[in-house]
Amino acid sequence: MIYGYCRVSTKHQRITRQVTNIKELYPEAVLIKEFYTGTTQSRPLWDKLMKQIRSGDTIVFDSVSRMSGEAEKGFEAYEELYNMGVNLVFLKEPHINTEVYKKALQSNIELQGNNVDLILKGVNAYLMELAKEQIKLAFKRSQQEVDLLRERTIEGIREAHLKGSMSGHQVGT
Repeated sequence: MIYGYCRVSTKHQRITRQVTNIKELYPEAVLIKEFYTGTTQSRPLWDKLMKQIRSGDTIVFDSVSRMSGEAEKGFEAYEELYNMGVNLVFLKEPHINTEVYKKALQSNIELQGNNVDLILKGVNAYLMELAKEQIKLAFKRSQQEVDLLRERTIEGIREAHLKGSMSGHQVGT
């Protein structure tokens, strides 16, 4: 089964771009649309998907930030799904798709049956760690972008309040 997971964090965001991007490449994907997850960790549709997903299934995301806004949790979910045999596809970051990760893990340097194997085992372990670091880095960058956007939004609202161009309560009050 192929699922397309779409998520927006605020009521001002639109989910249509994610839907279009996923459906363009995976027209048969069953879409899961999660709305307004910004200030809460609660994602009931994601939780439901995690209970029904099976080995061999695929989850397609428009970008890594849609899987998780937090780097560590995102990587944990990635590893858990990878170990379950679930294929993960990130349209904007194809270098961390599970197929790429799988190939990196399988491209070990062939051992020679002599003392050189000690070095080759180290190189193979290093290559595996390098692949993991690429995935962690993608989640970390995603979290940094989300944090920066949140910070800029708050600054913009404060500036608008100071100039008197916005009504309503001030952020943080």
